[in-house]
Amino acid sequence: MLALRPNCECCDRDLPPESGDAYICSFECTFCGDCRDRLLKGFCPNCGGELVRRPVRPAGKLINNPASTERVLKAGGCPPAF
Repeated sequence: MLALRPNCECCDRDLPPESGDAYICSFECTFCGDCRDRLLKGFCPNCGGELVRRPVRPAGKLINNPASTERVLKAGGCPPAF
């Protein structure tokens, strides 16, 4: 099950479970759309994988399957993609 991490790893922007602006790689690294598009050019800086839109978990399912509260932040931010 997806962890639904609560923030962008680059800029620490809040990304609640209902956000349509959260992007993940296959390892669930999580980024906002702005960082994905402008800084990362669509690829994860950790693994190099494609960043795709994170699905939204229905609100009723969050009761028994809550989103993660653990914030992950890259030390020093994200380097720009080349």
